[in-house]
Amino acid sequence: MNIHYHINLFWSAEDNCWIADVPDLKYCSAHGATAEEAAREIEIAMRLWLEVSAERGETPPEPRYRPAIYAVRDAA
Repeated sequence: MNIHYHINLFWSAEDNCWIADVPDLKYCSAHGATAEEAAREIEIAMRLWLEVSAERGETPPEPRYRPAIYAVRDAA
């Protein structure tokens, strides 16, 4: 994949599993029993999300999401 998107990876006590999501790709998420599994699964989900988008003739979205930590760092 040539475009690099931010991935959120976190433990969900409610779901009792690791969740990975890509804020720039609407509804693109995955889960796994381990953080590594969720990371592998989100790579698959992103690839499929982008393939479907391309089949529809859509241009992939530009990576825009920046975690709040960057705003704090850039303000310093």
